[in-house]
Amino acid sequence: MAYSVFPAPSAGFDPTKVTLQQTITSGTTVTIPAGVTWVYAMIVGGGGDGNVGGGFAHFGGGGGGAVVQTWVKTQATNTCAIGSSGGFTRFNGYIAGYGGAGARGSGGSGVAGGGGGGGSGTYSGGAGSISYLTGGIAGTANGGTGTGGGGGQGSNSGSTAQAGGQGLAGGGGGGVSSGGAGGAGGNGGFTGGGGGRSGYGTTGGAGGAGLFAGGTGGSSSQTGGGGGGVLAAGTSGVGGGQGGSGGGGGGGGSTGGSGCILIYY
Repeated sequence: MAYSVFPAPSAGFDPTKVTLQQTITSGTTVTIPAGVTWVYAMIVGGGGDGNVGGGFAHFGGGGGGAVVQTWVKTQATNTCAIGSSGGFTRFNGYIAGYGGAGARGSGGSGVAGGGGGGGSGTYSGGAGSISYLTGGIAGTANGGTGTGGGGGQGSNSGSTAQAGGQGLAGGGGGGVSSGGAGGAGGNGGFTGGGGGRSGYGTTGGAGGAGLFAGGTGGSSSQTGGGGGGVLAAGTSGVGGGQGGSGGGGGGGGSTGGSGCILIYY
């Protein structure tokens, strides 16, 4: 059943009245059938990369991308933009932010609801962020819980790096510069953070779960697992854990998952 008028605010999202009709992963416009004047959309931003800083290094994992769920008025031309790793996703003026990058250094901050990226070595993780539409609480740097979870602190002491914080978007796990295991990515209600890269002879951090599971960390100085996303699971950290549809990339050269838009009417 398609809506031709905006539903009462108290009705919220009623899955008995609308069904998933379109899943948008590319392009700049969306075609909505004539007569449908309101749609319900889940807008997912890109997950953060796990590879900022260059060289062969023990990066933190990227933060999960933000998710915005809202009723959207259709237009004569319905415009969209799908965020690649670390990018905004837009639909008719509504915006979902992105996860901060995991780094060889301090992790990047999440933007507009995204999780923070994990730091590496002695460096801190990035702060999470709040949604521009629904607000909430920003997860503090070094594993704080919030709308976007904070990225985990790195380690250079042979100990396991800090896990990313939990949230609607999980923070990236910290990376290790000497000896210890990478921090796990934070679990997210929608998108998980990527796991941090490990030190020599130890295991990369597992990617956090989103709607789909996170990837496992690689063994013996390997990349972290990719964070789970809205449409797909994160991949294994062996050879580079890629984030799934908004999930953060595993630390050590992996990319975050691109965003998407799910449209119901």
